[in-house]
Amino acid sequence: MELGDAGSYFMAHSNAKQRAFPDLSGVHWVNGTWMGSTTLPCTYTLSEGFTLQTLSWSMERDSSTSTVFRRDDSGDHIFLSRFRGRVSVPKHSPGDASLLIENLEIPDSGRYTCQVIWRSGNNSSMTKETTTTVKVLKVPASKPTVRAGERGLAVPAGSSASLTCEASGSPPLRYRWFRGGPGEAPRLLRSQPELAWGSLRPSDAGTYFCEAEGRVGAAQRSDAVELVVTEPLYEVAFHSSTDVTGLGTDVKAPVKGLRKETNAKSETSNDTSIMKDSSHGSISVGKNHEYENLMSAMELEYEMEKPE
Repeated sequence: MELGDAGSYFMAHSNAKQRAFPDLSGVHWVNGTWMGSTTLPCTYTLSEGFTLQTLSWSMERDSSTSTVFRRDDSGDHIFLSRFRGRVSVPKHSPGDASLLIENLEIPDSGRYTCQVIWRSGNNSSMTKETTTTVKVLKVPASKPTVRAGERGLAVPAGSSASLTCEASGSPPLRYRWFRGGPGEAPRLLRSQPELAWGSLRPSDAGTYFCEAEGRVGAAQRSDAVELVVTEPLYEVAFHSSTDVTGLGTDVKAPVKGLRKETNAKSETSNDTSIMKDSSHGSISVGKNHEYENLMSAMELEYEMEKPE
């Protein structure tokens, strides 16, 4: 081989390497849930110099093969009437020819073949296929799980809370919520996936569980969860450690703090010892030893808020 021949061979080899041929890939088996949906994967590589000409899906069942879906220059076409409104292929995802089947029925079980035909620049064509077997099964409801809301299972009174029942199986799934612990007769609360409270009360504390039931099989019960309703949280903040020392260890803050109008004289005095920060709801206690004024105001507030 002469030097010129080696150069020609290198260029030809490089061109062949750049001109990669398209390839097709999928899976061999898919289990679908009756009345649910499933996707039959079919993807191909995009190659320079090749243009998609035809994409089709066919189904083989009982020794008979029929075209289900076809995409060409004229658009998308569904040939079997029982699949209309239930099958689709992504339109704006180049390289993705996967078939989505919704509301699966038992007769949808069979062998599905994805076929893609490309056209090259010299008007030649290339065809690739991949076949997937689909088995549609009637699936009973699984044992449900309970998912608590953002605040968890220990929630302050007056706050919102929620519990959600989650299960899998052939849809539609029906959910029911019960209240009752060991030794108690369960009480039906709601027939929905979610149990929610807008404002929790102490009486809402207790044991809860849910049930899920599908089109087939018996109803399944979740593990019980314990909802705890805690006391409302009120925050009293102090500006410094010396302020806390000035109060003494046996002083308890009132439930809602002090009102500004309880001691108008102390607000206008230069040696004011008590101020309420309206932006943070905090109480600051000064160092001028007006301890008795603080205690009087706190006792007055407590008497005003005491229930009759």
